[in-house]
Amino acid sequence: MNTLNRFIVVSLLVLIGVSPAAARKKATRKTNAPKTAEVEAATRLQVFLDRANFSPGKIDGRYNEFTRKALSLYRESRGEQPQPTPLQSRRHENAAPDVSGLDLASVDPVFIPYTVTEADIQSVGPLPSGVPEQAKLKFLPYRDVADAIAEKFHTDVHFLEHLNPGKLKGLKAGDQVKVPNVEPFELASVKEIKPGSETASQAANEVDDQSDSESPTPGESGAARNVSVKVDTKTNMLGVFEAGKLIAAYPVTIGSAKNTSPVGEWKVRGISKLPTFRYDKEMLEHGERSGNFHMLPPGPRNPVGVMWIALNKKGIGLHGTNDPDSIGKAVSHGCVRLANWDVVRLATKIKTGDNVSIH
Repeated sequence: MNTLNRFIVVSLLVLIGVSPAAARKKATRKTNAPKTAEVEAATRLQVFLDRANFSPGKIDGRYNEFTRKALSLYRESRGEQPQPTPLQSRRHENAAPDVSGLDLASVDPVFIPYTVTEADIQSVGPLPSGVPEQAKLKFLPYRDVADAIAEKFHTDVHFLEHLNPGKLKGLKAGDQVKVPNVEPFELASVKEIKPGSETASQAANEVDDQSDSESPTPGESGAARNVSVKVDTKTNMLGVFEAGKLIAAYPVTIGSAKNTSPVGEWKVRGISKLPTFRYDKEMLEHGERSGNFHMLPPGPRNPVGVMWIALNKKGIGLHGTNDPDSIGKAVSHGCVRLANWDVVRLATKIKTGDNVSIH
């Protein structure tokens, strides 16, 4: 563009009230926005990894940080050598990684139609933002139907809106939406899951410490097990190992500098489905228990989600979340947080007495 034409364009932008800087920023966003084919290709890889139990976290149609980490761990589990990250991938999030050797054709179609059910509607309800108001409820539900459908298909409302522009408001039973082709997370089935051992019905974070001498016998039948969990606080990834072999991996959020996750060797004490949670602001922020607390009822929007995996240290566990978008981003209050769909899958792979290493 020559000087005269550039002057004319800038003048026109100023006349209509758009600054040149804003116009450049908007143009850059449009240029960087992934194309439909790119979104489908990235989603195909994310669905493939999710099905293999190497979770990319929320599915968003991008080759994001956790998709790349899950891919690397999946290859590691197959005995493959780590692949160097191409320079262009370091510069551009949505540059495709090396997917050679992966049976991505098994993910077909990438997206499927889903018909909203009455059960989806029943999991939705008013959800006040204040903790005291939430404590008065019997159940902490999804905020709306889109919130419920997004979690069911391992994504968030933003990507669901991208797939269904203008269709998410006022969803009702019988409406159809496009979703990623993953194994659905069924809230109603959480009660039926058969994890290794369930904790008492008290608040999940109220279970007392347990000494090594009191550690339960591994497995339901007392048979020796060789399953362990390792949490890498540097990469924010949790791995499940069986006989030393990596069999699953999930992204996590760990504690902050103030409320660090308990580095060390621990054991699974028990598993609580749809737990209640003792919300004590002083305890969460400063590690000091107070008499000013609220008991929050169970539900998918409970702060610890739909599952609490207690460790043999009071108040510390591996658990779900009320905000799947926060996984890997925000910091927890000392625990290890996973997406609800991932913590449920983790709970089916471990039992009371299994080792948990946090480093």
